[in-house]
Order: sequence, then C-alpha cells, then structure tokens
Amino acid sequence: MEPKPETERTPVAESQLDTSALPKSYPTKVWTQDGGTVVVATGQEGGCSTVHAEAAEQTADHVKVVLVEETPDPPGICTMDLRYPPVAVRLDAPVEGRKIVLEQRDVKVPR
Repeated sequence: MEPKPETERTPVAESQLDTSALPKSYPTKVWTQDGGTVVVATGQEGGCSTVHAEAAEQTADHVKVVLVEETPDPPGICTMDLRYPPVAVRLDAPVEGRKIVLEQRDVKVPR
C-alpha cells in the first residue's frame, strides 16, 4: 500500500514506538494517516532490493509492522545506493494509544 501524500500526517511519538528489533542504523520515522487507520514507516532498500510493510499483528495493546526487504536471487548487477521510501499498512482500527512494534525481515525472491 502506498501512503497518500495529500493526507494529513500525524507523527507517532517515540514513546509509542518499539524499534528494538530493528538494526541499529534502520530509520525509525513513523506517522499515521486517515484518522490513525494507516501506519506509515520509513523503509530501507538499496541496489536491487525493494521494501514493503506488512501488518503482522493487531492486538488491544500493540500493532506489529514488519518492514520486508525483498532481494532478487540471484542478485544480478545492482547499484550500491540506499533509499528510504515510506511504506504503509492499513489497520482494522485506529492506532490510538497502542504501541507500534517495528520489525525488519530480509527475503530472497526468485528473479
């Protein structure tokens, strides 16, 4: 899901984020849109890889968002750049006071 650039962004406070499962250098900027029903996080991709977000878990006290980086296998010729695109997930209900837990996963995909 692509975030809507024309929609108002509501920043998520650091105290509402759990980024402990992310690599140290991973971006941690997160905001909500559409009344808190869409969570947008800054992903990280590079070279031939692309990133997307998945809503892995939604409970009464937290929402788990997994940032999935897909890399072609075999990789082929790729650039050596890093990109930080916004990636979004739609929730069943607004975030409100729930904790947002961010995780990252690498996946190999056939070319």
